[in-house]
Amino acid sequence: MSYDFHVGQKVVCINDTFKHVSIDQLIRKGEIYTIRWVGEYTHYVDGTFIGVKLAEIHRGNDDGPEGYGAADMPYRATRFRPLVKDKIASLRKLLAPTPDAPVEPKEKVKKKEKV
Repeated sequence: MSYDFHVGQKVVCINDTFKHVSIDQLIRKGEIYTIRWVGEYTHYVDGTFIGVKLAEIHRGNDDGPEGYGAADMPYRATRFRPLVKDKIASLRKLLAPTPDAPVEPKEKVKKKEKV
């Protein structure tokens, strides 16, 4: 999946569930946040992923009982979606022809007259 996040962008959390983690991770599904950092991040347990840091949350050092020593570790970008203000406009973009796609001419349909 491709993400086009940028600093200052508003995003909505779509997944606040963390398997095998008992410490509150501070994000809430349905809440809106602002991105303050986005980029590739490598964690020695979770591997490499595209992550985001949020202006509203500073996670501090991950040095608790389940921690891994990371400082202000980002969340996976897959936990968020860009906030869309005009949902209809975003759907219209999906219907708009792409520059590479050929545009098919519309055919006129003749109506039958009742006699």
